[in-house]
Amino acid sequence: MAKSPKYIFVTGGVMSGVGKGVTTSSIAKLMQARGLKVTALKIDPYINVDAGTMNPTEHGEVFVLNDGDECDQDMGNYERFLDIDLSRINYMTTGRVYQEVIRRERNLDYGGKNVEVVPDIPKEVIRRINKAANEAKADVTVIEIGGTIGEYQNIIFLEAARMMKIAKPNDVAIVMVSFLPVPSKIGEMKTKPTQYASRTLNSVGLQADIIIARSEMALDKKRKQKISTFCNISPEAVISAPDVDSIYDVPLNFEKDSLGDILTSILNLKRRPANLTTWKRFATKARNGRTEVNIAIVGKYFNSGDFVLSDVYISVIEALKVAGVWAGVKVKVHYRHSQEFENGVGKKKLTDLARYDGILVPGGFGKTGIDGKLRVIEYARKNKIPFFGICYGLQLATVEFARNVVGLKKATTEEIDPAATELLIGVMPEQKRLLKENQYGGTMRLGAYPAKIKKGTLAYRAYKTEIVSERHRHRYEVNPQYIEILEDKGLVFSGRSPDGRLMEIMELPEKVHPFFVGTQFHPEFSSRPLTPQPLFLAFVKAAITKRNKKRKS
Repeated sequence: MAKSPKYIFVTGGVMSGVGKGVTTSSIAKLMQARGLKVTALKIDPYINVDAGTMNPTEHGEVFVLNDGDECDQDMGNYERFLDIDLSRINYMTTGRVYQEVIRRERNLDYGGKNVEVVPDIPKEVIRRINKAANEAKADVTVIEIGGTIGEYQNIIFLEAARMMKIAKPNDVAIVMVSFLPVPSKIGEMKTKPTQYASRTLNSVGLQADIIIARSEMALDKKRKQKISTFCNISPEAVISAPDVDSIYDVPLNFEKDSLGDILTSILNLKRRPANLTTWKRFATKARNGRTEVNIAIVGKYFNSGDFVLSDVYISVIEALKVAGVWAGVKVKVHYRHSQEFENGVGKKKLTDLARYDGILVPGGFGKTGIDGKLRVIEYARKNKIPFFGICYGLQLATVEFARNVVGLKKATTEEIDPAATELLIGVMPEQKRLLKENQYGGTMRLGAYPAKIKKGTLAYRAYKTEIVSERHRHRYEVNPQYIEILEDKGLVFSGRSPDGRLMEIMELPEKVHPFFVGTQFHPEFSSRPLTPQPLFLAFVKAAITKRNKKRKS
């Protein structure tokens, strides 16, 4: 146990998307591997109170915690790397911070004093950081400041870091993650953008103790020396962070550059060896998987201009990859936009799905691309391709079954057509009031809820237990009025809420389909590198079986 709590701030320079989240997770992992109690926080510089109302194609995945907090996807990285459950105190936004300061001002908690942006907003940030550290009884707290150095939005958070550094100079470390481009027409790695980022950080009163140098390739000695000279740190404190195939290699690469020992020294902690044996074993398996399994994710949030934004489904992708590692294969993910398969496109696109070993339809909201998803689900069901539907994926799989097997041709979800006569999927009663009052933020069924698993089902064989707890993020449920008729035609609801009212898992018997499963919850949020999520593992294994049969035929 550290004599006094330690804090590591992680900031980003040059550009967004440079890898602060994985860096923060990796730093936290290195501290944890040294026997220290660690927690991690994410600061988002948005006015939004949480991430729930943010457009996923702009912000990426909304990650949900056990307590229902809707937060940034980096929180998922923290949980996966540290193998811990975090809570809402570990996530803050500009909106959340201001909201609390204004609430306290209205309650006269400031005793009539002037309430100002500085110092009162940074003080609230510091209060939250300390509260998270205290609740976790953490020796080390790692705080990722979102955005890029030089942006107006994150100045108050950098000010909080400055105030903590002044108050506790031996207990606070500053890490800057910067990008070093290698322009193709120049052919040389350039350090100047990092130099400017360092000076911008200096301008708010902070000096980086460590610079994580992200680039396509590893830094050479000359570049390290140059950054050292112009950014006022030792060459040893410039840590090379080249592109890697697996994010699980990042902590190991940092350890090779002695990052953990350097941080230990900066924070005046007792030097101790890192135990990364289990992590190394997993990372080696992740890197060395030879057999490929092809899985298509058919979603609606992939497009960002002319580019594919896979971050929208990052937890799903990582859960698939982790399951692949434990199943002894490398999962190759293919991103397919559901609108590709809309009516009018033709059967050629649908038959293209035959080349995949598995099809996954993830969560989402709204009407866009729904016809395409329904056609994909029908194709997977009829052609015995392993299928996994998550949240909206379960709802649409249930609608598809009702239309094409039960014969309820007008079956639909209230999300698509509220006036429909056969609402197979409906809004929960407690949600209708919130929708009428235009209350959308933080008002869905959110967080961890228990589910009772029916024995003898595929879900039970996967979980090997009767009661599970999984995280939710939705407003709609399977209409209880249709349960009996669906089950009479062969659909199995293998997971239900303990009171039997809400349908949590649906599946087709294995004698009918090798793997056709949908979950109302989001199982991807509970996947961890060292403990794969059971349903994802079962899905990947079914995909392997499909692949092997295809090769033999």
